[in-house]
Amino acid sequence: MVVRIRLSRFGCRNKPFYRVMAADSRSPRDGRHLEVLGYYNPLPGQDGGKRMGLNFERVKYWLSVGAQASDPVQRILFRAGLLPPPPMLAIARKGGPRDTRPIDPMTGRFLSSKDSKVADEPEEKDQGEF
Repeated sequence: MVVRIRLSRFGCRNKPFYRVMAADSRSPRDGRHLEVLGYYNPLPGQDGGKRMGLNFERVKYWLSVGAQASDPVQRILFRAGLLPPPPMLAIARKGGPRDTRPIDPMTGRFLSSKDSKVADEPEEKDQGEF
């Protein structure tokens, strides 16, 4: 049984509210779950921010036993400081060449690697005296 940590939708129409759940990957989105791990409210509250609450110990437990987080939950866990940032790549305009350089999720800028500059430069071989 593959366990996934994912969101289950609750709330009214136009007012979504999600619960973070550990569930079997084959079960439907709002179906049977193993454990409720927290909640996520994407609508801004009175303070203007999105609200979420997580049981950090249980999330760490499920991740340690091999549960996989869905993409939205990975972003939530990154914001909470439990996971490293998900890999992001730049997407080029339609029809143009693809740019596959990695992007820093905090700043949105391209990551520069010094190793790639060194590898691209031609190496000069030292010609010894004869």
